Amino acid sequence: MHAPPDNATEDALVPISALQHHLFCPRQCALIHVERIWAENGATAEGRILHERVDDGRPDRRTGVRTVRALTIRSLTLGVFGKADAVEFHGVETAAVPYPVEYKRGRPKAHRADEVQLCAQAICLEDMFGHSVPEGALFYGQPRRRTVVVFDGALRTLTEQTARKVRAMIADCLTPPPVYKASCNQCSLQHACQPRRLEKPPSIGRWFATQLLEEDNA
Repeated sequence: MHAPPDNATEDALVPISALQHHLFCPRQCALIHVERIWAENGATAEGRILHERVDDGRPDRRTGVRTVRALTIRSLTLGVFGKADAVEFHGVETAAVPYPVEYKRGRPKAHRADEVQLCAQAICLEDMFGHSVPEGALFYGQPRRRTVVVFDGALRTLTEQTARKVRAMIADCLTPPPVYKASCNQCSLQHACQPRRLEKPPSIGRWFATQLLEEDNA
């Protein structure tokens, strides 16, 4: 008999997408998952539409491969939950090996956020189906082909470390201070974040002096 689900453990699960957000920018992750702030721009809208199209696709089957779309997944050991764009099951039903495929707009990125997101999906599938998942694939809109991702020890360690950081940040309701960088200009949350303005806020003394000056000139 299976033990009943632990509600506290279930409630502590964090979205897999938060791992990707955290690697791109910890503050963006906190704004979305702690402060519940969201704004859309052209890039996020394009990504959302792409995922909706993939998720709406029906399950399909070809020789030796069965594909399930929009599969709900979770891992209690990693502490995450989410939805996989597509999971291919390679082999016969009783021993089919899951193969996650995540769809992304644009091109492969210099950082490993997309790979960590996919690796987290693989760990979820391993927990759920009891099969080792050695690799998966990222399908980018440009150049419209798969990039194979091997879930080696380094990537799994990075994924586990990122999950721990995200869980702690969300549990403690912490929002890191802004650090302006070039990628901020493409972030849909830049107006809520205000990295240029808040990275080096004016000192209290300078603010107080400004208020006194304004009162003298009134």
